[in-house]
Amino acid sequence: MPLLILRLVFLMIASRIGYQLASSDIPLSESPLLGWMSFFGVMGCAGAVIYADTQIRNKRLDVITAVYFGLLIGLFLTYVFQLALAPILPTSEELREFVEILQLALASIVCYSCVSVLLQTRDDFRFIIPYVEFQRKAKGLKPLVLDTSAIIDGRIADVLETGVIENQLVMPQFVIAELQHIADHSDRERRMRGRRGLDVLNRLRSDKNIDLVVFDRELPEFRNQPVDQKLVLLAKHLEGKVVTNDFALNKVAKVQDVGVLNLNELANALKPVFLPGEEVTVRVSKPGEESHQGVGYLDDGTMVVIENGRGHLGEQVGATVTSVLQTNAGRMVFARFERSMPEAAVSKDAAADAELADST
Repeated sequence: MPLLILRLVFLMIASRIGYQLASSDIPLSESPLLGWMSFFGVMGCAGAVIYADTQIRNKRLDVITAVYFGLLIGLFLTYVFQLALAPILPTSEELREFVEILQLALASIVCYSCVSVLLQTRDDFRFIIPYVEFQRKAKGLKPLVLDTSAIIDGRIADVLETGVIENQLVMPQFVIAELQHIADHSDRERRMRGRRGLDVLNRLRSDKNIDLVVFDRELPEFRNQPVDQKLVLLAKHLEGKVVTNDFALNKVAKVQDVGVLNLNELANALKPVFLPGEEVTVRVSKPGEESHQGVGYLDDGTMVVIENGRGHLGEQVGATVTSVLQTNAGRMVFARFERSMPEAAVSKDAAADAELADST
């Protein structure tokens, strides 16, 4: 409704301007036909402006306000330059037209330069009419810069869909280019990984609840730098964090005092905590390093080393947790064999799990 009222008022003002133009003393009013043509011409221009406004739906506030402030600053600087140049400009009537053209050229150059600079640096601060709000100070949550490995992994999409992370996601253009290069690789495995990454990226962009922006600027410090170093420099520039699974990039970022969100560390932190004395049910899949040990894996990939489990390979057993070891690669659970699980009980548990999965 406010937009409709605004457009009606705009048409009324345009009709008044057209009527005044048609009834004025300029040569258009000498002929009734030319007068009506001028009136309808003004109304047509007004209609074209409203039509263009309705067709451009995705309006970027940062772009509009950057142009607004650029023109405002440009006109102010033009006025200052004209005052400064007034004593040295010729004042004769013969050169008056030349001076006006020179002033118009100066205004065009200054306004263009101001708008261009603000459009290229609009990511560093945010313009909100009628004041300026600095983006880095206004936003409490640090942006997350996505790495190629995190996108290909795909778990970041599942984490974001839970709503736990509300930070703005920054997808650098050079990471998208790297994904495209991997997707076009001659090796089938690498090609599938690249396509998986592009699918995950499209999944993130299609989710309206995820704030994802593409950073397409080339900072001066990016020159001749590898992708990993560009990610660290971009995160430092935005005062954000790097989201990655790459162990080497994790170390490099921490050395340069850049925050890192490692998905592997996050997954390990979300794994269930086992206390000594608890019983776990696991299938012994292979022998351990010691002669009496067996090794099994829980559903989340946690490795369980079972004492006296070597003689029960391929069986589902119950074991009591004796200790838990946390390593960089994940969590290891040490347990003591207690009893073999009957096949009927195992089948019953599997059927119950299948039924629960179907219901969900």
